[in-house]
Amino acid sequence: MGGRMTELAAASGPWLVGLALAAGAVAAMAMSSSDKAAPSVFDVWDKVKAPPPPKLEAVKLEAKTTALLILDIEKLTTNAQRRPRAVASVPRIAALLAKARAAGMPVAYSLTSRAEPESILKEVTPRKGEPIVKASVDKFHGTRLEAILKKKGVKTVLVVGTAAEGAVLHTATAAAIRGFDVVVPVDGMSSSELYAEQYTAWHLVNAPGSRRRTRLTRTDMIQIAR
Repeated sequence: MGGRMTELAAASGPWLVGLALAAGAVAAMAMSSSDKAAPSVFDVWDKVKAPPPPKLEAVKLEAKTTALLILDIEKLTTNAQRRPRAVASVPRIAALLAKARAAGMPVAYSLTSRAEPESILKEVTPRKGEPIVKASVDKFHGTRLEAILKKKGVKTVLVVGTAAEGAVLHTATAAAIRGFDVVVPVDGMSSSELYAEQYTAWHLVNAPGSRRRTRLTRTDMIQIAR
């Protein structure tokens, strides 16, 4: 094919010779570029180095404009067999819940699709009037959570729960997209694997959907003002 194009170009005039040669050069470059394509992340998986940990911030929250979201702390998800790190996080979440209630902060809960309110662990049992929504990983999707929060004048959500890469990641991101500021205590989110918690923390403060509105902290670095 290349030879025929060159013969035709030679018969038609010098300018077509240049055109044919240029076309051949472009084709050769394309083949060379294809041969040197960057490897996929799977090809270099074991060479990837974790970035430095994100900064944890001490935060002071206004009780009237902040809501504590306790996500999926229920028997199906928070047990020693499936997710022992979730079990270990419960005392910290319970202490944060007590602090929030003492300051008059609104509290809302979520459940997975198969759970019922009675399955929420007794250490963080909802009080009468504290709303409970049921959804998959994004607790805003298909629920009244956004309307509930806005009716209460909430501007910031304090998010704890499990799984980190499930309910916490997707609900926190959904909150940020909806214009809420987001605070996530890293010792109040849990998963069955440490990597999932690490990835979630990195994602929340680096991904376009959440990074401008999200702060990471610890439960002992949170002050709540009445």
